[in-house]
Amino acid sequence: MNEQELMSVAAKANVLIEALPYIQRFNRKIIVVKYGGSAMLDEELKRNVIKDVTLLKLVGFKPIIVHGGGKEISSWVAKSGMEPRFVGGLRVTDKETMNIAEMVLGRVGKELVTMVQSLGVKAISVSGKDGGMLTVKKKYQNGEDIGYVGEITDVAPKILYDLLEKDYLPIVCPIGMDENFETYNINADDAACAIARAVNAEKLAFLTDIEGVYRDPKDKSTLISELTVDEAEELLGTGYIGGGMLPKLTNCIEAARNGVSRVHILDGRIPHCLLLEIFTNRGIGTAILASGHTKFYDAGRQGA
Repeated sequence: MNEQELMSVAAKANVLIEALPYIQRFNRKIIVVKYGGSAMLDEELKRNVIKDVTLLKLVGFKPIIVHGGGKEISSWVAKSGMEPRFVGGLRVTDKETMNIAEMVLGRVGKELVTMVQSLGVKAISVSGKDGGMLTVKKKYQNGEDIGYVGEITDVAPKILYDLLEKDYLPIVCPIGMDENFETYNINADDAACAIARAVNAEKLAFLTDIEGVYRDPKDKSTLISELTVDEAEELLGTGYIGGGMLPKLTNCIEAARNGVSRVHILDGRIPHCLLLEIFTNRGIGTAILASGHTKFYDAGRQGA
């Protein structure tokens, strides 16, 4: 082995050593991954995400995937001769659109199961309807009726605990039922947040199409690596946070206030972003910390 090859091997060993304290810290802990955005459309990125989550499972974590599928739903709605319509970022969902959404999300879930199982890990795709996992009521957007869009009122996580106990990787599509057993579409971010709270997840990771949270969205140099939940709420009050980041950051704060230790906003377009965030000292994206948790950078990150 020549010197260059030896250095390459040594670098790989250092990566594994760097990951060790995080494997120890989060062993047997539940991590919820909200999977959506461009990482669902690009086949290579999709494989990378699934490899990341599968690796988390194999080194002792307990991951749960909550997936979206909005762009594919819009594509099928258009193929059906209808025009997708949104109010405040939420899809207006009539009965026919609801049927399409359930079909598409179910198909996406099964595709993800196939990818996970091809890597040697058992996976099961479940709907929020299964086992009464997600109970909802009709959601109104600024007082407007937007159809079969649900607001989660209750999470029954037993089916998830049962699957984790049997060594399965649960893959959840955000569909729920109301008290009259009507089916509703649910915003995937909302579903991931509610599930993470219900299972007392150690981490909740949102895979998005942005690098993270900026103090000034117009200045890319203002990316914030870590925020306490109090700092995140202060940032909301500045008026700089808008668009799709506003509800996402609000969800992060709510999760961190309700039992989730760390909530991560990651750019799913970066290959292996989950592993880079969880297993490296520097990490990427933005992490929102629950009260009482030390910032990684203040504590040298390791062991925090």
